[in-house]
Amino acid sequence: MAACSLTIRLDSELKEEAARVMEHYGLDLSSAIRMFLTQTVSTYSIPLSLDYASVSHGQPNEETLAAMREADEIIARGAPGYSSAEEMFTAMGL
Repeated sequence: MAACSLTIRLDSELKEEAARVMEHYGLDLSSAIRMFLTQTVSTYSIPLSLDYASVSHGQPNEETLAAMREADEIIARGAPGYSSAEEMFTAMGL
């Protein structure tokens, strides 16, 4: 398959912020866009999660919030705490 170039116009701040996000995943913008297009063709759909923005800005999703509430309830009941996973596994007999 022959390679080609794609030129797009976008806001410079958007490009810089997107590059920072992609760097967090070990990607450059070209690789991320190539992944997006490959997934679009593979699934014949647009591979976007519309709630991604809130997740990417540190807002926990409902599953995480439920886990946090459960942890708070466990602590409130006086369950023991552990300073390491090893300490917890030892207490469990593992």
